[in-house]
Amino acid sequence: MAVDFSQQQAELRSLAVERHAVLLAHNYQRAEMQAAADFVGDSLELARKAAATDAEIILFAGVHFMAETAKILSPDKTVLMPDDRAGCPMARMVSAADLRTLKAEHPGAVVVAYVNTTAEVKAETDICCTSANAAQIVSRVPADKEIIFVPDQHLGDWVQRQTGRQMILWPGYCPIHALIQPYDIESKRQEYPGAAVMAHPECSRAVVDLADVVTSTSGMLRFPETDDAQTYIVATEVGLLTGLGKRYPERTFVAASDYAVCANMKLATLEAAIEALRDGSGEVTVPSDISAKALRAVERMVEEVD
Repeated sequence: MAVDFSQQQAELRSLAVERHAVLLAHNYQRAEMQAAADFVGDSLELARKAAATDAEIILFAGVHFMAETAKILSPDKTVLMPDDRAGCPMARMVSAADLRTLKAEHPGAVVVAYVNTTAEVKAETDICCTSANAAQIVSRVPADKEIIFVPDQHLGDWVQRQTGRQMILWPGYCPIHALIQPYDIESKRQEYPGAAVMAHPECSRAVVDLADVVTSTSGMLRFPETDDAQTYIVATEVGLLTGLGKRYPERTFVAASDYAVCANMKLATLEAAIEALRDGSGEVTVPSDISAKALRAVERMVEEVD
C-alpha cells in the first residue's frame, strides 16, 4: 500500500515559504523528497541553483559535500541538511594532506577535483568538475601540464579515454557504483531484449564498455528525448528511476542492480527536512579560510557549460 506523503510535503512547503528557503534535492533522493523540492538535479545543476538563489536558507537534500559546495558558493546563506550524517564514502577516500603530498611529488601539475570531495580538498584544487563536465574541463588544460585527478579513478579513466589526456589518478571510487557488475548488465539485457543501457562514468570500465551511453544523471534524464528505445537499463543509483519515470511515463526503466542504493542519500526524510527547517538544525559551515581558497575552483566548475 502506497504511503501518502502529501501532508508532510505540504508542511515542508509551507515552512519553506515562511523561512524564505529553497529546497534542493539530488536525483538520488527519495521520491517523496524529490516531489517536495523546488529544484531536483545533479551536482552541477544544484551547485548552479545554490549560486543563483536569492533565498535566505538553502535546505539541501543530498550528501555533505554538496551542502558544503552550496555554502562555499553562498557564504552569506544559511545551509541546512535534513540529516547531517549523510556523507559520501568516495569523498572520504582522499584528504587535503593526501593531495598536498601528491602535489609535492608533481610540482606544476594542474589539480582537477571531482566535486565529490571535502571543502578542504577543494581548497587545494585548481578546478573542480562534475561527471557532466569533467571531460570538457580536462580537455581545456594546457597540453604541456600534468593533471592530477581526484578522487574517482573510474571517472578519471573514462575522462582519459574521452580526451586522450593521461592523468595521475587517485585510487578512489564510489562503493555504490562499484556494486554494478558486467553480469548485471548482461543478465538484464537477456531479460529485456532491445533495451538501451545508460551508465554513469563512476561505474567500472568493464560496465561502461557495455553501455550504449555513458553520461551523468542529468545526461541520462535527457538521453531518451532523442533515442527511440522503449526500455532502458540504468546503471547508477536507483533513485534516478524516479525522475526518469516521471519524465517518460510511456517508457520502461529498470535498475541495472537493485543493490545500487546509497544509504546516505536516503537519510533525508521529509520528517527530518521539516525538523531542520523548523529548528535550524543540521547547519553546514565551512571555515572562512577554507571557503575562500575553494571558491575559485568551484566557481570555475559552475561556469563551465555542461
